Formats: sequence, structure tokens, C-alpha cells
Amino acid sequence: MISYARQTQEEQPEASPPPMEEHIAPAPRVSVQAFCETVETAAAVQSAGEDRRLGKAHLKIQMGGMAAAIEAYRSAPTPNVIVLESDARNDLLTGLDQLATVCDAGTRVVVIGRINDVMLYRELVRRGVSDYVLAPVGPIDVVRSICNLFSAPEAKAVGRIIAVVGAKGGVGASTISHNVAWAIARDLAMDAVVADLDLAFGTAGLDYNQDPPQGIADAVFSPDRVDTAFIDRLLSKCTDHLSLLAAPATLDRVYDFGTDAFDAVFDTLRATMPCIVLDIPHQWSGWTKRALIGADDILIVAAPDLANLRNTKNLFDLLKAARPNDRPPLYCLNQVGIPKRPEIAATEFAKAIESQPVVSIPFEPQIFGAAANNGQMIAEISANHKSIEMFLQIAQRLTGRSETKKQKSSLLSPLIEKLRGK
Repeated sequence: MISYARQTQEEQPEASPPPMEEHIAPAPRVSVQAFCETVETAAAVQSAGEDRRLGKAHLKIQMGGMAAAIEAYRSAPTPNVIVLESDARNDLLTGLDQLATVCDAGTRVVVIGRINDVMLYRELVRRGVSDYVLAPVGPIDVVRSICNLFSAPEAKAVGRIIAVVGAKGGVGASTISHNVAWAIARDLAMDAVVADLDLAFGTAGLDYNQDPPQGIADAVFSPDRVDTAFIDRLLSKCTDHLSLLAAPATLDRVYDFGTDAFDAVFDTLRATMPCIVLDIPHQWSGWTKRALIGADDILIVAAPDLANLRNTKNLFDLLKAARPNDRPPLYCLNQVGIPKRPEIAATEFAKAIESQPVVSIPFEPQIFGAAANNGQMIAEISANHKSIEMFLQIAQRLTGRSETKKQKSSLLSPLIEKLRGK
């Protein structure tokens, strides 16, 4: 519950359609969950979800108001936007305090209420509420409130760019990035897109079993055409929450790019997608350096040998110097435990880098090879494989949702898990 409120709600006896000249910018791909107390408000929110300006948003409506929201987020991550309906002043403030204890940082909250009081509004702003809408509301009131959260001049870009790069070729950075993106979309319920930047040899299309006719090359070679609608046409849908901007993986042309070749693509993705995972090839050029330095968070994938240690150290030093106001990069060790191969221990790695690896992923060629050959993620091959938890740990650290809640266990949990396994 961060993003502070914009302007006070105009006093109106009832909801009314906007004037003809009013422009409401469309909302980006965000998740919105509404907790209503009356069927009238639920109907208005449902109609708002059918408006073209919320066409990209994932909207879910539940009844039960504040109490239902608090209970729901005890065991699930919060969305980008929560819409809450509440009538009582004291119950509203008390409920917001309880909601704050289970709410992820960065989630915006819109409150729909019937109390027209400036003191209440100020108290809501102090608690971090983004907007207060006076009931009764019409669909356009809901559309305006949600869209303005992301189109207001002071609103931050919604997208978070995560760059994943290998310290050395062949360390499995692409595999890690694709499985982490899968965890972000599936387990953290964030809309995400994977941008495969290895245009000649990219494997994201193979890993997700996608073969789209268009992809990132169409955007890079036509920068004057890049806008939200154009990028939308290039995206290939993998799951409800995960999309792919695929590489052509053909050699009919060379891919020599200028330093800022991908800027228009990244800016457009950042404006429309909550999470962008860049699968950066192992090469050092102006544009790869720029993509790494410009990312919000960075993951370096390394194998436990001397060349990887040197390269990881070099990347750490360069990125920390170039990004003094950002948190340092994260790194993970991959392919740990290859038989008969001498390895540098994780403790020695950590001592040289002056940072602990997020996880150390063991070498398991059978399951990783099967997933790659079948065009599947590890979670699809084996739902209980230990690496899945590691991908989730990486996803949590990179997205800032490290406190993602677990479902409460019950006496029936073992039986439910057994049935899921079947």
C-alpha cells in the first residue's frame, strides 16, 4: 500500500458519465482484485472490467469487503491494485491497518466508501491509500480511478525489468531465466514477458514450445513502428500470465546492433507489463552492457569454476560502479556437482564476490534435458522437484516479493497433494 493519492474525489450526489472531452488513458497489464460489499458496486466493477481501457488488466471480483481481503492475502500474494468497498469509518481504518500487515509493498489500494469527509480522506492518504471514490459508483468511475493510478504524471512506470545473463557461455542462464519467469507468472501471479535477446540462437521459443511468426526482431529492425499496439501483436501467449517476445533463431541476416537499439522496445514493455525478464546472450557489446546497467534487477548465472568466478567478479565490480544507487546484482550457481569435475565451493565463491549466491542448483541432466527436449518447464515435468523451490526463491528476490505467503497446511494437505500428483 504505497502510491499516495492524487486529488480529492469531487463531491457528487451520484455517479455520472464523464464529459465528452475527458480522456482516460488505458491501464497497462496489471492484476486488479475487488472486494465488494454490495451487489450494485460489484456490478459496476464487473462492467468496468469490460471497458476497453481495462482490456489488458486481469480483474477478479469477490464479495466480503475488507474482511475477505485480509483473509485472502494471509495465504496469497497481493495484486497490483486492490479495490475495497467499505461503509463504516472506524472499521475501514482498522481494516486497512490489518491489511497492511499482509499486503505486498507497491500494491495500490482504491477505497470505495459512502462517507464524504475530508478528515477521513486525509487519514486514508496517511495510510497510503491511492484513491477514495465516493459511492454509489458507476463503471466509468472505477475505470477512471484504476487507469489514473498509472497515467498520472507522478505515477511511476509499472514495469520492472529483470536481466539474466550467464557469466560464461553454456552455464544454463537461458534455462534459469525461463523457469524463473515461469515462477513469477505462476507462483507470484504477476503478468510477465520473456524477451529473448539472442536473436541468432535464442531458445525461449523451444523451451516454451512456441513458434510465433513474429518476434523481437520485427521490433528492433522497425524502431519507428514500436508502440504498445505493435508490441502486443508480436507477443506470443504462453500462459494466462506469461508472454514471450521470441527471437527468430535464424542465420539469414547478421544482428549487429547499436547501443540504443533495444531502448524503444524496453520502454514500451516497461509501460505495459508489470515484469519483463530479459534473456541476455553471453556477449559483451554496447547494447548488452546498456541492457544490464538499465535493468531494475540483475541475476548472473555462474558455474562453479575459475573462469566463471573471474567473470562474475568482473560483472559485479562493473555493475556496482555503474549503478551506485541500486542494489547489487544477484547471482546463482548452476550445474553444481558434475561427476569428476573439480569445483570451487560456494563458500569460496561467496568470499571472492563478497556476496552469497541466491541458490546453488545441482547438476541434474536427466530432468533438465527432458524439459528442454519436450519444450516444457521443470514444474511441468515434475511438480515436486527441488529446483522449483529454488526458481521461486530467485523470483521472490528479483521481484521484491520475498515474503510471498504459503498456503496454510491442514489435515487434508497430504491427501490433496497426493491427488494433485496423480
